[in-house]
Amino acid sequence: MSETRAEILLPTHELREDIPFFTKVLGMRMEMIYPADDPTVAVFSGHGVRVRVQKDADVSPGVLRILTDDPEVFAEGRTNLTAPNGTRIEIRPLKEPLVMPDTVHSFVVRRLADQAPWVIGRAGMHYRDLIPDRLGGSIIASHIRIPDGGPVPDMVHYHTVGFQLIFCYRGWVDLVYEDQGEPFRLHAGNCVIQPPEIRHRVLYASDNIEVIEIGVPAEHVTTIDHEMELPNGPANPDRVFQGQRFLHHKAEHARWQPFRVPGFQSRDTTIAEHTENVAGVHVVRKAGGDGAWTRHDSDILFTFVMEGRMVLEGDARAPHALEAGDAFVIPPGMKTRYADPSDDVELLEVSLPGVFRTTVG
Repeated sequence: MSETRAEILLPTHELREDIPFFTKVLGMRMEMIYPADDPTVAVFSGHGVRVRVQKDADVSPGVLRILTDDPEVFAEGRTNLTAPNGTRIEIRPLKEPLVMPDTVHSFVVRRLADQAPWVIGRAGMHYRDLIPDRLGGSIIASHIRIPDGGPVPDMVHYHTVGFQLIFCYRGWVDLVYEDQGEPFRLHAGNCVIQPPEIRHRVLYASDNIEVIEIGVPAEHVTTIDHEMELPNGPANPDRVFQGQRFLHHKAEHARWQPFRVPGFQSRDTTIAEHTENVAGVHVVRKAGGDGAWTRHDSDILFTFVMEGRMVLEGDARAPHALEAGDAFVIPPGMKTRYADPSDDVELLEVSLPGVFRTTVG
């Protein structure tokens, strides 16, 4: 069988000075060197890369980044070095660190009628941003759709996140998750949480599928896992991923109970229990009468209008008439009221943390 290799070409003026640096400082292995009497080329391999250092090569010395799970030990703790040939060496953590920015609180109303642009993102999906300022980078809320159903060109991957929710708004989608058994269908009104770094894959979608995806923080890394095949086995549905457990919430099994806002009721998805109170998710509907004026002390409180209409009133602010497809964020301490709800109004509320205090009046 044929064999193919890739290598990075780097220049040098004096190869003898580079050999001890690449072998002893960077811990790479020398694969070849020539000519024997006056070497001008040496090839080194290690850490998943192959490097050819060649005397007077007409190329840039470049930057070589080495990722390690122990940066404090590698290269005696030095994180920025320069090789004798001029190549800059950066020593960085093997995994991108999860950075959780402080929330920059703001009152946000995002209306579907304002025709915010849909952007084509990963795997050809269309994304609409529901929190444009992302509260200082603390959260991203996306309205995602796939206009044409069928197989989704996705790969096994995972996200470095603090919290992630997928709520099926319209249609259905077939998913498969690490340690959760065979693929399953996520129907409209149901949701899953994707614990940190759980491997998963989107398989197949109905026509005009729409989901609401919440990610914390807003900027997080998606990593492709080329080794894992899903489904994997045996299933281990109780596995804990960094303090969180996978959950597939099904609406038909949920109970409706009084909501924190008078005049409404909700079904609790039990996400707070499965995330050790990192986040909570409720589906909310009218129970009778207008909602009362309330305040909350949650760090983040995001709401998406799934069905019907209502008026969002805010203390010292103009009222906002909202309908299906609209979203809003209420900062802590702000006095608001859910007024004139239609009989079919249905809201998706996501809070971080999952349990918080609401003051009525």
